[in-house]
Amino acid sequence: MKFVSWNVNGLRACLKKGFVDSVLALDADFICLQETKMEQGQVEVDLPGYHEFWNSAEKKGYSGTAIFARQEPLSVSYGMDLDKHDHEGRLITLEYPDFWLVDCYTPNAQNELVRIGYRMEWEDDLLDYLKSLDRTKPVVYCGDLNVAHEEIDLKNPKTNRGNAGFSDQEREAMTRLLDSGFIDTFRLLHPGETGAYSWWSYRFKAREKNAGWRIDYFIVSDRLRERVAEAGIHSDILGSDHCPVSLILK
Repeated sequence: MKFVSWNVNGLRACLKKGFVDSVLALDADFICLQETKMEQGQVEVDLPGYHEFWNSAEKKGYSGTAIFARQEPLSVSYGMDLDKHDHEGRLITLEYPDFWLVDCYTPNAQNELVRIGYRMEWEDDLLDYLKSLDRTKPVVYCGDLNVAHEEIDLKNPKTNRGNAGFSDQEREAMTRLLDSGFIDTFRLLHPGETGAYSWWSYRFKAREKNAGWRIDYFIVSDRLRERVAEAGIHSDILGSDHCPVSLILK
């Protein structure tokens, strides 16, 4: 099974930059998108053979997630069933016979960490949610999680220490998740690899210089460890300030 996750930073714009050709070439069973910034049906997404699931923010042109899946799920849920978190279209969960698939667009703590309080509430509730799923069957959790976990996960850790996405609070929340029976699949297979990033600022020719951050993940339940065959970062694929990341499970 092949999974792909991509923050498209506006799907309508990404469609004009080769989105369909890019994802079809990846030939994934599941395509998980974040920051779609649209509602289903606003434009045609020509991906035949896939079932579509959309969770759009109440605020127009903001946030949003979508999953395209070749296999129809047993059930679908949107959000965490918590009113404080379920207005921005940030979470979709598909249930399959032997796993859960969770597509997430984590809230950004924003400049000067003005939203860090809410971000920590999200992290706590999301961890409880993932653990509740994990008690019934393994979890495949993916998306733009808006955190570079370790210094190896961004180009300039010293100058970014304490900034949104590299604050102690956000990094500790990721550590708590990984200490709760989950695995960062990319680091499982590439423990010491440097220069592996999934997001680059549009400023200062950051992508050209590969001055990026790894903030897009596939995280799975520990009991799927032996099934993790490949975890990739497709930095050659353009169309967004993020690139797709992928996971293959045996």
